[in-house]
Amino acid sequence: MTDATRSPVRWSPFAASLATALAALIGTLSDLHAADDILIYRGADRDARILAGAQKEGQVIFYSTMIANQALRPLTEAFNKKYPQVKMSYWRAPQEDIMQKINAEYRANNMVGDVIAGTGIGEMSIESGIAQPYFVPALEQYPKSYHDPQGRWTPTNLYYYGVAVNTKLVAAKDAPKTFDDLLDPKWKGKMAWRVGELTGAPLFISNLRTAWGEERALAYLSKLKGQNIINFGSGSARTLVDRVMAGEYPIALNIYANHPLISAGKGAPVTTQLLDPIPSSASTMVIPKNAPHPHGAMLLADYILSKEGQGILAKAEYYPAHPEVAALPEMQAVVPRVAGVPENFLGPDRFLGYAVTSEKIYQDMFK
Repeated sequence: MTDATRSPVRWSPFAASLATALAALIGTLSDLHAADDILIYRGADRDARILAGAQKEGQVIFYSTMIANQALRPLTEAFNKKYPQVKMSYWRAPQEDIMQKINAEYRANNMVGDVIAGTGIGEMSIESGIAQPYFVPALEQYPKSYHDPQGRWTPTNLYYYGVAVNTKLVAAKDAPKTFDDLLDPKWKGKMAWRVGELTGAPLFISNLRTAWGEERALAYLSKLKGQNIINFGSGSARTLVDRVMAGEYPIALNIYANHPLISAGKGAPVTTQLLDPIPSSASTMVIPKNAPHPHGAMLLADYILSKEGQGILAKAEYYPAHPEVAALPEMQAVVPRVAGVPENFLGPDRFLGYAVTSEKIYQDMFK
């Protein structure tokens, strides 16, 4: 039989199934490559590709430590209004619960969260190997120190730290205005700071070490230990400010600088005093490996870091990380560039790099 008269080739059921499976595998690998590529894609059609892919995925899931009613709900409502074909949902939990959940998802190869954000999230995600690089064009407007050179974390909002002072117990002229003022004998046994949290005593110590250098910082701390600082470990940062307002402690060190401002605006006898340099940190945002909706993740990351997204967080009484978005007027007094006081930003690399040794210094000198 010649080629011209040979009957058409007929695939066996097994061969047909194998061909179908191979085609599906190739398609899956192609989709995975596209998913990885979109996180760092910088082409001119980037925004269009992200939007089209996000609309195809249809949803994006945000894990966050932000206050639900205050920030997450308005952020979600605004995002869903802007992108009605991409349903955003969120899960709000404390930092420890979020990290436990995403670590479990990662180990099970069943990631649910697409974007993860919160204080310490960037640091811990990098340590656990979950965070992966991503690119957001808006970051070109941010100070370089505010985001990871390797692109593994970006800032959603900032935190500034200062000294809480009870205005009934401490006259304005007597309030400590420099770190050296904290060494005045009249404050012995009258100052408190948070222990058991990295943003308390360890951050106070790390701020001085990174700003002054080891020799000067340790010399100062050896003097400060004679002030018998009260170790407060029975509540949150907000609780410590409440104790200052109640008159239990005249002064509290390294509190969130906005907490006394908010309370003072409601008539409480408390104020914030800034010391040079002002330590600051960021709530960090990561996109985990194997995020189920990578295009949606990028669309949400773009939105949160945009002026519009940052404006929503500002209205929710957070300090925006975007330099062109202002905090609420009543909260601006402690923004370093507004107050005219130098800022010492401790991003995840510096925060983690000093945390363990600063905790040891605290243990050795102050516990």
